[in-house]
Amino acid sequence: MRPWPGDKCPPDSNSLLPEGNSRLPGGNSRVPGGARVLARRGVPLSQSPSADPTGQPGPEQPSREQSLDQAAAELGPGGDLAPEADAEGYRKRMARRREVQQQRVGERNLEKGLVLVFTGDGKGKTTAALGLVLRSLGHGEHVAVVQFIKGGWQPGEARALQVFGEALAWHALGEGFTWETQDRDRDRQLVQQAWQRSCEYLADGSRKLVVLDEVNVALKLGYLGLDQVLEGLALRPPLTHVALTGRGAPPGLIERADLVTEMKMVRHPFREQGVKAQAGIEY
Repeated sequence: MRPWPGDKCPPDSNSLLPEGNSRLPGGNSRVPGGARVLARRGVPLSQSPSADPTGQPGPEQPSREQSLDQAAAELGPGGDLAPEADAEGYRKRMARRREVQQQRVGERNLEKGLVLVFTGDGKGKTTAALGLVLRSLGHGEHVAVVQFIKGGWQPGEARALQVFGEALAWHALGEGFTWETQDRDRDRQLVQQAWQRSCEYLADGSRKLVVLDEVNVALKLGYLGLDQVLEGLALRPPLTHVALTGRGAPPGLIERADLVTEMKMVRHPFREQGVKAQAGIEY
């Protein structure tokens, strides 16, 4: 099994923050073992802003990335949310906001394969993952989609994406909802088969993105173990992304993920208006 690559620290930068802040608060960084190294060479640790006159450690200082994020939040997104009423004042604020944003992007220059989780009781989890599929295919990448639980019908997205040919591998390996199948042993068998196929794609370096649709539901139902999934995620080459969808993502998966989005149901036409599932919306 391929070990997961170690974390890398982004390079330091001496770029400025918003006007008036010529140096980042604290100005220190961490090294292995917990030692603190002051960014301004030659300054004793006792003079560091993170230590008091007695030499005892003081409050932890924000990192450079955190300081940049705070500066961006204070400058705001612009529009009518900006306090300036005059055009020149607004222009200056947005010019400074652009400068800070460029610094934020410059500080975050790592590239890695991401674990993305879309969960929650709201609609849009599979839809979000399919957006990544389309985006990746548009960049000429190869993608695999493995659907757990779902099966027995061909959704509109599967038909539409056929135009990408061999660049997309699509497998709907379930037989439907539990109240339709009514066979736990059969459901468990199909989930395990789907997982074996998933592992093949996760280890395949030619696939830029692997979508495990409704795998969270398979975990929730007990048809798949969390350890299995975490071990499968570790099979990926360093730059392969994986998206896992479905309600009830377990805490262990959420902790492992790089990005987690929880869809929240605010209103739904099925519950509130009796509107049935419609082509193009639900499938």
